[in-house]
Amino acid sequence: MPDTLIFVDIPADDPSAAATFYADVFGWRNDPRPEGLYHRMVPGGQFRNPDGTESEIGNLHIGIFKADNARPHPQPEGTAPRALSIEGRKPRVWLLIGDDDTAERILKEAVARGATELWRDHYWSTFNGYNHAFMDPWGNEILLWGKAGPNPAIPENYTRE
Repeated sequence: MPDTLIFVDIPADDPSAAATFYADVFGWRNDPRPEGLYHRMVPGGQFRNPDGTESEIGNLHIGIFKADNARPHPQPEGTAPRALSIEGRKPRVWLLIGDDDTAERILKEAVARGATELWRDHYWSTFNGYNHAFMDPWGNEILLWGKAGPNPAIPENYTRE
């Protein structure tokens, strides 16, 4: 059996504020462990089977850690770097837009809470999806992926690759 991805953490200088941002934008449950140092964001629900029913596999969670003292670490004071990485390439987080949600709503809510819209309305044929992106107030790049479905009707205003 291969090694398994179980969690992805993103940095913030204020994990409590970042957790509130993600709870407000995506409706995720904020599970502070402990408040202000590390927050587990719980999307809820289960991955879907091909027929649309819920599987036994729970959706992945995302963690938000305090950038100046990332836990866990064997040293109580942590280690450098202690600042957010705003410039340059870094990991990106991809989120599937739920069937009862829209990229427009997500982008509007994110920007209203301090995010920067990076781009929108792009069709990526390699994975047959409609893509949009924003940077959260802590510099983390979030990409939204919408299902295009079989024989997609790509809107005229969308860029394509």
